[in-house]
Amino acid sequence: MASMEWLNYHHLLYFWTVAREGSLVSAGKRLRLSQPTLSGQIRKLEASFGERLFERKGRGLVLTDIGQVVYRYADEIFTTGNELLDTVRRGPKGQPVRLNVGVVDAVPKLLVRRLLDPALHLPEPVRLVCREDGLERLLEALGRHELDVIISDAPLPPGGAVRAWDHALGVSDMTLLGTAELARARRRTFPASLDDAPLLLPLASTVLRRNLDAWFASLDVRPRIVAEAEDSALLKAFAADGMGLMFAPSVVAKIVSSRYGLVSAGATDAVRERYYAITGERRLVHPAIVAIREAARGGLLQ
Repeated sequence: MASMEWLNYHHLLYFWTVAREGSLVSAGKRLRLSQPTLSGQIRKLEASFGERLFERKGRGLVLTDIGQVVYRYADEIFTTGNELLDTVRRGPKGQPVRLNVGVVDAVPKLLVRRLLDPALHLPEPVRLVCREDGLERLLEALGRHELDVIISDAPLPPGGAVRAWDHALGVSDMTLLGTAELARARRRTFPASLDDAPLLLPLASTVLRRNLDAWFASLDVRPRIVAEAEDSALLKAFAADGMGLMFAPSVVAKIVSSRYGLVSAGATDAVRERYYAITGERRLVHPAIVAIREAARGGLLQ
């Protein structure tokens, strides 16, 4: 019987990491290996294939044609391996499936609650572990496999170092909310009534704020900004105290109104927020994430 050749998966992992990181130095830091050790392991892999997998370009490394082929296979292998680990870690049947969720801080938390709700109604119990932060830091955590999904109000930035994919969940119009007194004064002539209106707005760095500012300019109105905040819950508290009016996604406007004693002063489809589920996998396999996407696309969002 002919002897069977075995692929050294440690060497393949080192190759895959260098290809993703783009350099031996970066890959060595991630793997905690010295550059000479890492270089030697990759040379052994090249020797087993009888092909060069990298070639130097300036100070960096680029994949050869055969290296690109090997990388595609390696990517499938280690993506599947991570999925296997996640499945095993969920434990025996009946134990909750752990879903690690990153939430971009600008996304309204009541909307996040509605987006995540379908994951809690699966046949298999799910335990949510949520972490809130900026998109850049959440992507770093996703790259370290600390998160399963990120709920974001923006797609992946171009040229990111983390290998990830964004899956569109849908869009929502915006509704202006305030106390009955403030809303009544602005409702009849909305949106022209936004001129000199006391507004509570998200920070200028957020996607929603940039879209609102562009819309105000197109209407030729100049609202009076009373407060800006990163936390949408803080803006709701301000609005409930009558400090000003705030914008909320129309999909959760009724819930916000009920909880905070606010009423609508008007709604617009000229400003729409888009929401995304960002994952480390091109094809969604986690049942909870699939449920979130299907429910969002099936009617929760437009």
